Amino acid sequence: MDTIGKKRILTGDRPTGRLHLGHYVGSISNRVRLQDVYECFFIIADLHTLTTKPEKEHIEELADNIRQMVLDYLACGIDPEKSVIYLQSAVPEVTELNLFFCDLVTVPRLQRIPSIKEMAKNANLSELPFGLLGYPVLQAADILLPRAHLVPVGKDNESHVELTREIAKRFNFMYGETFPLPDVMVSDFGSLVGTDGQAKMSKSLGNAIFLSDDTKTVQKKVNGMFTDPNRTSADVPGRVEGNPVFIYHDAFNPDKAEVEDLKERYRTGKVGDVEVKQKLAKSLNDFLDPIRERRAVYEDRSGFVDEVIYDGTIRMREEARATLNAAKKAMGLSSVWNRISRKAEDARKKREKNS
Repeated sequence: MDTIGKKRILTGDRPTGRLHLGHYVGSISNRVRLQDVYECFFIIADLHTLTTKPEKEHIEELADNIRQMVLDYLACGIDPEKSVIYLQSAVPEVTELNLFFCDLVTVPRLQRIPSIKEMAKNANLSELPFGLLGYPVLQAADILLPRAHLVPVGKDNESHVELTREIAKRFNFMYGETFPLPDVMVSDFGSLVGTDGQAKMSKSLGNAIFLSDDTKTVQKKVNGMFTDPNRTSADVPGRVEGNPVFIYHDAFNPDKAEVEDLKERYRTGKVGDVEVKQKLAKSLNDFLDPIRERRAVYEDRSGFVDEVIYDGTIRMREEARATLNAAKKAMGLSSVWNRISRKAEDARKKREKNS
């Protein structure tokens, strides 16, 4: 991995299962492009899943979810020779750095982050767990442990990166320059609406088309997609703007002339939903076919996904140790232990000499 002179990126996902088209347009496609320009660290954020799903049955699902997610990474073109894919819970330094950072931020500051209450609501939590309130602090440790310069995020997570910058600034002010101040890199596309047209694509809402869905499944999901509810027949002029079927055409149909023709006929009541959806299903399956093929190749390589995660985690551990040592040295914690251990060794040697 040639990383000389490259800036670093940290981003990743909570391992809740297979990835879908929303993940692809929102982050994965960007990561594939960025790995040729930056030194990329992609975190499998399994500790973050515990903030909303700490039950044992959910933890037992993690191993399979992690493999499925990394398979999707590889199938989309993320190259483990270029990027570091690692398991958060296997890097103990992240929790120690998180502890240091917890003392640099106040509860009222965390309560002002809008996404925290939204996460609690989506998880049906009546009360806010301490771990969920501190979610952005753990994210700060994730970002600063590899000393990342850039963090690709959606608009809803910009406030988390801003908190990371505040924590890094405060640490550097109190103890000396240790961490870079990471910048936000917001996705151009944003979030992708789900097939129901009601919310962004989500596994939990059942409105997702997965990157690993087969041809027939994609066709079935497209056939059931929400369109213009006021359009009762093919000869009734329809609404294109905000229509999920056309949002997907714009995102995944490479034939722009065909898309514009469909839009024009849809607006004037000269094409039915059936034709529009058939052409969308074909475009989606054409897009997904290479991803499916690569996924099948990696699935057939027994143990390969585990090797990718293992090798990446070992690489990240090296970075984590170096960063944590630098942080503890800046804080003066290293010298405390060094003085104690040196005096203990001197005392032991003295006793041995006199005995």
